[in-house]
Amino acid sequence: MAIEKIFKDDASEEKGERARMASFVGAIAITDLVKTTLGPKGMDKILQSTGRGHGVTVTNDGATILKSLHIDNPAAKVLIDISKVQDDEVGDGTTSVVVLAGELLREAEKLVAAKIHPMTIISGYRMAAECARNALLQRVADNKGSAEKFRSDLMKIAMTTLSSKILSQDKVYFAQLAVDAVMRLKGSTNLEAIQIIKKPGGSLRDSFLDEGFILDKKIGLGQPKRIENAKILVANTAMDTDKVKIYGARVRVDSMSKVAEIEGAEKEKMREKVQKIIAHGINCFVNRQLIYNFPEELFADAGVLAIEHADFDGIERLALVTGGEIASTFDNPESVKLGHCDLIEEIMIGEDKLIHFSGVEMGQACTIVLRGASHHVLDEAERSLHDALCVLSQTVNDTRVLFGGGWPEMVMAKEVDELARKTPGKKSHAIEAFSRALVAIPTIIADNAGLDSADLVAQLRAAHHKEGCNAGIDVISGSVGDMADLGISESFKVKQAVLLSATEAAEMILRVDEIITCAPRQREDRM
Repeated sequence: MAIEKIFKDDASEEKGERARMASFVGAIAITDLVKTTLGPKGMDKILQSTGRGHGVTVTNDGATILKSLHIDNPAAKVLIDISKVQDDEVGDGTTSVVVLAGELLREAEKLVAAKIHPMTIISGYRMAAECARNALLQRVADNKGSAEKFRSDLMKIAMTTLSSKILSQDKVYFAQLAVDAVMRLKGSTNLEAIQIIKKPGGSLRDSFLDEGFILDKKIGLGQPKRIENAKILVANTAMDTDKVKIYGARVRVDSMSKVAEIEGAEKEKMREKVQKIIAHGINCFVNRQLIYNFPEELFADAGVLAIEHADFDGIERLALVTGGEIASTFDNPESVKLGHCDLIEEIMIGEDKLIHFSGVEMGQACTIVLRGASHHVLDEAERSLHDALCVLSQTVNDTRVLFGGGWPEMVMAKEVDELARKTPGKKSHAIEAFSRALVAIPTIIADNAGLDSADLVAQLRAAHHKEGCNAGIDVISGSVGDMADLGISESFKVKQAVLLSATEAAEMILRVDEIITCAPRQREDRM
């Protein structure tokens, strides 16, 4: 008896081998797409949108590339997700995590073809991941006891993170900027207090770190240009609520003097509102919405600096760093929390005038001003710097540090290989495959630099059989180098996140044996 079809007409399903095949192919294709961006000599991708304006993004940040892709393959979506989570969680390693997951699946595909059950592969991968993590734990360095050593660790980590990005030419300069900014946070991972402003013009070297907060606005006409001991009221309120809206209201009058009366009443209402605001005892008023000429005049007469139309991100951050709250009603001044800072003045950056708040309540606040040739360069510089700031703020919390340059992968691969030799049964094949996937990362780093990867990785493996070896790939000289001398370090937290996320994602995709695509919802004809 034939079974009736249970799915709708347009729904499709793929079972067993075909489903697994589709998953492997999708995941490996995504890996091949981003793997050329890995390492200090990785290349960039141009992403062009087909939407309005045809925006162009030039980047080699794995998460940014993958976020911008619209993909149908479900397994590829899993990899894009782990890359996003890696970006949110630790900021760096977004490409490595996808590449490692893809390599694990590439190895798994061979094992499945050799008739090893996916569950056996998964349990082997689990054992291998645990073993690899323990291998790293035994080799971490922790310098939190000595402030000087820890700072040099942070500098090395920042330089390693930046060396694969657009800022690699001035990496010492930007690493210094990033470390200074993160040290000001005193251990908090809230990067809201670090503001990044991008101003086209000049070169990347003209970027600088400024204590305090910079608002991208000009000071209005006739307003005080400099205020000391500022009391700031941050508001989100419409200053024209009391005007008779022209479109919605019809007013019939029998003489022109009545129109003048209406206008007078409107002005009076506006004046009242301004006086309520001034009654808070402030000398700076920042509004999210427009302030209009008449109220601005009143504020100028009272010696209050009025800044209108500050962007929302700007006023949220301003309220945060000056210790104020955003107000929208002004009837009871005692319940409104004002912001404070020592000095407000106008500064010039390039051609633009901006407002600078220094000596803010939240001492750790600072602003990094990026200069550069074009918007594309600035966007990419901001992404690179953001990655470095994320990694550093995580490292300040978890101070364990590893060497970089393919060293951690070789250490893990060596331990995992030992485990494979001791493990009986089919699992040993999976554990061995895990070790091969780990070695793929140094191989890709060498390939991207145009070096002979087979030769280099063989040299590396031989070097790692000596105890306490610090060998990794030195991309600049194209040989095996000592990572301790070269100062190439990475954060343990990033490496651990890459290892665990990639293993879990590969596991998840391996478990799949059926893909069901549901039918699209039919639109009813409304005719």
